[in-house]
Amino acid sequence: MSVVFARPDVSELVFHVYNRTVHPELFRIVKQNEIHLHHLRATVRICEAGHVICVEHGNDFVTEVSATAAHSLPRTKRCLARRLRGQRDASFELASGLKYHMSFHVERLDPDVFLNFHEELSLDCDKANVAHRFPSSSRLSPSALSLVQTDITASSLLVHTFHTFPENCAVVKTQSLFER
Repeated sequence: MSVVFARPDVSELVFHVYNRTVHPELFRIVKQNEIHLHHLRATVRICEAGHVICVEHGNDFVTEVSATAAHSLPRTKRCLARRLRGQRDASFELASGLKYHMSFHVERLDPDVFLNFHEELSLDCDKANVAHRFPSSSRLSPSALSLVQTDITASSLLVHTFHTFPENCAVVKTQSLFER
């Protein structure tokens, strides 16, 4: 009998950035939320491997995706595709003047430290803009969590995501700033 985990192995993840929209039908979306500002619109989705964030500014789009390497995603207008390992930063400016800055960090923790961090994140789920608790792989292990928190100002949208991978004792953290 095979065991099915709610989340893929953290070592299989790839972080993508597109200068276009990516069809949501390509993902198994478990939660989503829309954010409307006078100069941009954002859709934040939680999926099995992490998240899909699409920001529209004028005629420009930025779509950020965390997915597995095996996930079939388009290559057209892809600005970045990097394995989610360690830490990485990148910035882009679009024709409409929208500036995009991103940073991701993958942390593998000792089991006790992971459980403490997981508990803290679990408490934050109630205050998050979007959050989801995935089914646990066993009655003895914590369920994987994803949560998205946003900070909005008159000229920017800052998005923080946290995704836990209990089988790997890992946490993926991203921070994305969209500013005009």
